[in-house]
Amino acid sequence: MSAALEVVDNGTVIGLTLDDIMKYHGPGFPGGVAHAVKVLERALPVLSPGGPAERREITVVTAHRGPGVRDTFEAVTRGVTEGRFTVDSDLERTDRGATLERYVFELAYRGVAVRLEIRDGFVTDEFINLGRKTDRTAADGDRLTVLKQEMADRLLAAPADEVYDIVR
Repeated sequence: MSAALEVVDNGTVIGLTLDDIMKYHGPGFPGGVAHAVKVLERALPVLSPGGPAERREITVVTAHRGPGVRDTFEAVTRGVTEGRFTVDSDLERTDRGATLERYVFELAYRGVAVRLEIRDGFVTDEFINLGRKTDRTAADGDRLTVLKQEMADRLLAAPADEVYDIVR
């Protein structure tokens, strides 16, 4: 993320950088933060082409359950505490396989809606399999930490339109 995500809060433009969001979220799920940042970088210019959107009017529905995603949308939109952020498993694209199925986001703002889906190559099977493993060892946990950061780095190095497709 090279620039801040800009939104408006009661007439004041607020710019949130990746560092700002990571300070709010903490170090636990940098990949989830990176996913939500890329979704916002991709969706906000479409939802509000004339300038920054009013943060408290953006709604988000996603199949993604992760805390990094949730915290990013909370930091930028305040949608979690205000009831405009929903996790809905019906959005899962099971036809895309376990690795990609939950990376689906629907955002809406003032009558404009977009649906975004991840492209291949940003999430690995190893990450998903290890993340869903119920009997993780300490070594598994260490490996998962590495995979989370590698995914975050991969996502943040790419332009948002190369990471997420707008499918409607």
